[in-house]
Amino acid sequence: MEIFGNEISSSAYRKAVKTQKKFLRKFGDDSKTEYHLALEDNTVLTAPFGCKTIVTDKNAESDSFAQNLPEKPLIIGNIRMGFGHYRISMAMASAAKSLGYTPLWMDLNSFPETTCTKIISYQNDLYSLGSRLSQKSRLFNKIVWEPTNYEGFKKLSYNAGDQLTSKLMTPLFREIPKEIPFIATHVWPSQAAIHAGMKNVVNAIPDNWPMALHLSEGAIHTVQTYNTYWGYRTLHGFDGNSIMNPMNDSDIVFTGHYIDHELVANIEADCESRIRRAKDGQPIRFLFTIGGAGAQGEFFASIINTLLPYVKENRACIYLNCGDYENVWNMLKEKIPQFADGSVKVSTHFNDWASELDFANKAIEGLDTDAGTGIHAFCNKDIFGAVYITNLLMRASDILVTKPSELAFYPIPKLFIRRIGGHEMWGAIHSAELGDGTQECESPEYASSIVKLIMTNPSLIEGMCQNIIAQKKLGTYDGAYKAVKIAAGENKGRML
Repeated sequence: MEIFGNEISSSAYRKAVKTQKKFLRKFGDDSKTEYHLALEDNTVLTAPFGCKTIVTDKNAESDSFAQNLPEKPLIIGNIRMGFGHYRISMAMASAAKSLGYTPLWMDLNSFPETTCTKIISYQNDLYSLGSRLSQKSRLFNKIVWEPTNYEGFKKLSYNAGDQLTSKLMTPLFREIPKEIPFIATHVWPSQAAIHAGMKNVVNAIPDNWPMALHLSEGAIHTVQTYNTYWGYRTLHGFDGNSIMNPMNDSDIVFTGHYIDHELVANIEADCESRIRRAKDGQPIRFLFTIGGAGAQGEFFASIINTLLPYVKENRACIYLNCGDYENVWNMLKEKIPQFADGSVKVSTHFNDWASELDFANKAIEGLDTDAGTGIHAFCNKDIFGAVYITNLLMRASDILVTKPSELAFYPIPKLFIRRIGGHEMWGAIHSAELGDGTQECESPEYASSIVKLIMTNPSLIEGMCQNIIAQKKLGTYDGAYKAVKIAAGENKGRML
């Protein structure tokens, strides 16, 4: 077995075969099963993007999917594994819509009857468990989690296992015309699409730390930074200190950051609003994003406690997205007594997408003064609403408080808390070098000191906003548009 001309050891290949057989025994072999596909509207995504969701339909005819496709379809293949891959998929859907395509959402983790989804859900559960343990145990994080994410996933031998496993995910692709443009925001949909014979596959790599985990030979790999371009092009460090055969220039393209059309188109206006609020002494709006696992509850609680006096003085406003898990909100109430005892008023926006959407729009336009003061908590059982409300609130916010994951690339001033996994470190480094985010704050105390610094020096917000505007002029945030054009055959460029 070879990957980009680099031979995989026989022991690594045997291990990959063993893993594939283990999954077949555990989850069954559905390679002979016929899955008929159909399209459905999506409560959150259809309105802004015209996006349709690909589902299975036992009553559909074998050729009905192809016959009912929109005029210019583009499939976005993804999995729900945390919020990151969904968020990047939404950026692709937004860019596709703006360029005249109809995005079709294909989440390989949403077909519970398939071997594909069973495998992905199993591995997702393991990853979520590791994430939580890494935040609770420094020893586990140091000995297991950081090395796994930083070096383990980097090895070319790891990709061999994924390549064989993803072959078990192909039955869902049988009824899909092979020429449809396909953008994958996780490597498994990309690998599965290639194994299934799809012809126009873009593998949108999410991170700023090159890892063999993300390789999908046969697809066009797009990357957001020059660091990742050179790391993947040369496959540097993918087999220790060995010099690897490089990827061809037709295999990889530097595009820039994957950002929603609505965010890119409004960068100047949103940054001007942030600068104006800072200069006029209006409450500084902090947007907190907490993943479903709630792995960093203590960290977030510490920063929020630091902000509470400023909120009471009407100098700060907090938007708090708890994702799709109300238990995260309950956890925060336990860690922040003021939330529970009523000494601080919190307006909750739970499980009502129309209301959340209305709030976000008013906050963006400045039509409701209450939207820019106090504390507002969001939670939605619908995963699409849980993810997308952050994207909407970004336009209305001054500072995004987040771990340095996919959000590190978004055009909003950012305060980075401690990473989950070593690979995320490079997202914070990239943002800090662009000047639109802080360095990674490795302790709650350091993060809280940054909060105080921003509150007493709001001109720091202006500086980050000016850098964001400058980066837009350079095309830094055009990655989603370029990925769509590459998948659709409009642009076959190399280093764009």
